[in-house]
Amino acid sequence: MTTLNASTRRNFLTLLGLSAVSVSCGTAATGASSGKDQTKTLRYQGWAGQVTLPELAEDLGYLKDVRLKWVGNTTSGPQDIQSAATGQIDFGGAFNGAVVKLAANEAPIKAVISYYGSDKDAYNGYYVLGDSPIHSARDLIGKKVGMNTLGAHAEALLDIYLERGGLSPGQVGKVEPLVVPPVNTEQSLRQRQIEVAVLGGILHDKALAKGGIRPLFTDYELLGAFSAGTYVMTDRFLQQNPDTARTFVTAVGRAIEWSRSTPRKEVVARMTDIVKKRGRNEEVAPLKYWRSYGVAETAGRIKGEELQLWIDWLTERGDIKKSQVNLPELYTNEFNAHGGDGAGVPSAASSDSSSPSSSSSPSKSGS
Repeated sequence: MTTLNASTRRNFLTLLGLSAVSVSCGTAATGASSGKDQTKTLRYQGWAGQVTLPELAEDLGYLKDVRLKWVGNTTSGPQDIQSAATGQIDFGGAFNGAVVKLAANEAPIKAVISYYGSDKDAYNGYYVLGDSPIHSARDLIGKKVGMNTLGAHAEALLDIYLERGGLSPGQVGKVEPLVVPPVNTEQSLRQRQIEVAVLGGILHDKALAKGGIRPLFTDYELLGAFSAGTYVMTDRFLQQNPDTARTFVTAVGRAIEWSRSTPRKEVVARMTDIVKKRGRNEEVAPLKYWRSYGVAETAGRIKGEELQLWIDWLTERGDIKKSQVNLPELYTNEFNAHGGDGAGVPSAASSDSSSPSSSSSPSKSGS
């Protein structure tokens, strides 16, 4: 694990955009392609032991003739969207602050759909041991906070908590965020290698079920229900493959709504079957703790204020200048034909064999 002081933390955040600058010219937009020239295979990175929304959408049959090609796993949203910006994969997802940061550094990317968030059932918690003396933001001074990556969701919410707790910038700099692989975070807390563990999703619920830990705070308590991260594609990809992009985004939106309207037990069963079928030697037991993707808006449609929040945060920190980001150019709902004004919303009686009404048994969520 690596400890970063305040200066190093700031420098890390600037790294998010460095690769974007180098590739912005190479991915300049071109004219839209005809349907026959558009790719039907989307390269992506997954998350170990989890089912992403595109994977769920594919299993439900919503991607139609578009196919996913898994190229490996990631444990970091910033890494995922950088890979998308450089053309190593065709879409990537990250915390909206990381998306803003990358765009501010001239990466030719656009957010196309929200894929995770926080609500009463799905949220990131900042946990301490049951006997920990930590009860407030001030108690975190000099303490170690383990999270999956820096410059993203976990660090942003930590900063907000510390600022609301009345800590000065100097005191905030004495709180030590550490990069800890998600699968090791709970263990690091229980072994007292860190004082606070940031846990979300399945890992969060699994840790709570064991007992012996308590929440210091959650992002849901801080901000209420909100969509926190988006999938991005490059401007070039969107212009060359508009039909494929529309199929992908709409399918992910349908998968979000399927997960909301389908009994939780059935969703978990389907996810479990997906993980077993893909043969990546993953543990399926934690999937039983899944409860929600936490996406706030219908079908993952993006609201400008969800991104503006992080433009303001990064500007206040001095990480970007507000003039570096043009909000209307940062995101689009153009490719989402499910939800919103109702355009293109599939009927409940959809004829595909994987519609919610006909998928009563497992046959494939996001992070």
